[in-house]
Amino acid sequence: MNVANNDFQDRFRRAIQSHAGELQEEPGVRTKVELSPRAQEVASLLAGRQISLSVLSSIVRILEGLALIGIGLGCYFGYVYPGTPGLYYAAPLFVGALLAIGLIQAADGYQLSAFRSYIAQLARIFAAWTIVFAFFALVLFFAKLGNVYSRVWFAAWYAGGLVFFVASRAVLAALVRRWADDGRLERRAIIVGGGQPAAELINELESQANNDIRICGIFDDRSDDRSPPVVAGYPKLGTIAELVEFARLTRIDLLIVSIPLRAEERLLQLLKKLWVLPLDIRLSAHSDKMRFRPRSYSYIGRVPLLDMFSKPITDWDAICKRAFDLLFASIAIVLLSPVMAATALAVKMTSRGPVLFRQKRYGFNNEVIEVLKFRSMYVDQEDLMARKAVTRDDPRVTRVGRFIRKTSIDELPQLFNVMRGELSLVGPRPHALGANTNDKLWDQVIDGYFARHKVKPGVTGWAQINGWRGECDTPDKIRRRIESDLYYIENWSLWLDLYILFLTPFRLFNTENAF
Repeated sequence: MNVANNDFQDRFRRAIQSHAGELQEEPGVRTKVELSPRAQEVASLLAGRQISLSVLSSIVRILEGLALIGIGLGCYFGYVYPGTPGLYYAAPLFVGALLAIGLIQAADGYQLSAFRSYIAQLARIFAAWTIVFAFFALVLFFAKLGNVYSRVWFAAWYAGGLVFFVASRAVLAALVRRWADDGRLERRAIIVGGGQPAAELINELESQANNDIRICGIFDDRSDDRSPPVVAGYPKLGTIAELVEFARLTRIDLLIVSIPLRAEERLLQLLKKLWVLPLDIRLSAHSDKMRFRPRSYSYIGRVPLLDMFSKPITDWDAICKRAFDLLFASIAIVLLSPVMAATALAVKMTSRGPVLFRQKRYGFNNEVIEVLKFRSMYVDQEDLMARKAVTRDDPRVTRVGRFIRKTSIDELPQLFNVMRGELSLVGPRPHALGANTNDKLWDQVIDGYFARHKVKPGVTGWAQINGWRGECDTPDKIRRRIESDLYYIENWSLWLDLYILFLTPFRLFNTENAF
């Protein structure tokens, strides 16, 4: 059966994100999921920090390019200088380095397999470096520039480059092997669904050469008589509800669903539980008769997978966003330090108690973090769990507190949460653990609420600049906020962060819902 477009995937995504399932939890009570001892043991073994292969490959490209330019410059100053002006040598230096990196990339020289066994790749790297100088020879010959450039310089640069590649790739191979032994270069995967389809998928994955996938276990809702406790040598660690908890406790990169695509209703119910996780979610398509456009698939070796959900803000995006946060948070702390000092003094002088209010809130992937604010309530009436929302003219709020809440000055200490890496400058606002509407916790009001925790929460966000600020006393208000948060996650870019950051001070003038 041939399917000509991505309607199947789009229909699944729309159904999962827009359909609110029937929630069974008792109002005001959040069900605690307990993992099996085996699942807890596996989770404890997967706590180490991993290295992104795409980031590693990019860093190797940059360092090799800079090193080649440095070697060329060293040869220039060692032999040519002060003869021919350096500007004449700038073009071949940069062109040669860029061309070398491009040719090595074309020869798969920046794949993990090339890093592991560099000896097998040295011939290709040497060939790429040689092609660069063959290109220079042809250009100099036909452009009649042979007398402008030193042949000794070219020869020294070529030889220096060869020595560099031998030495640097040997060091890189040793590092990669050590990181691989420590499990830091693998992609950790969970198989969702058991039985024969899971066994076939596991066998296919393990037969792929240079496979960086590490299967960590299987999760399935079915009982042992329908889904064996061990499949292809891997244990069943628990149910789908336990998988959600497991993924929050450890570092998992990929969920591969082995359930056949024809079981559409079962897949829909399953993915509605899993899409809230900040993970790549793929559907196995290796044994199905349905066929999609080639661009619909991603591959592990030759195993085709359908991309359903991808982890937002990864690799270089995550690095750029963190650098953005550190830069602008540092500037804001310096510029706003007089305001923060004056606020701290006003809080301390007008009511007893500490200057700062520390509250437990949800962070990235449901991690509980301690968020800082200037205290705006009387110390004996603070609501650490936020079970009762602040209302207009709330008697619990101090005179200074009313002003700093209305102007959002009370949020300024969260810049230090940003510096600590707990918050981002821009993102969904962190909510308190007990935040509720009509005595129902917000994850009970909105199915899929926890999808907003796929990224770090922020000091400001898309919802706030679009007017969804202040009290959430109706289900519609919290629903609008979550919709805004999900829009931000799905459309994130640094330009969007800059846009939100720029508009935030102007939106603070609208204090209608701030009290």
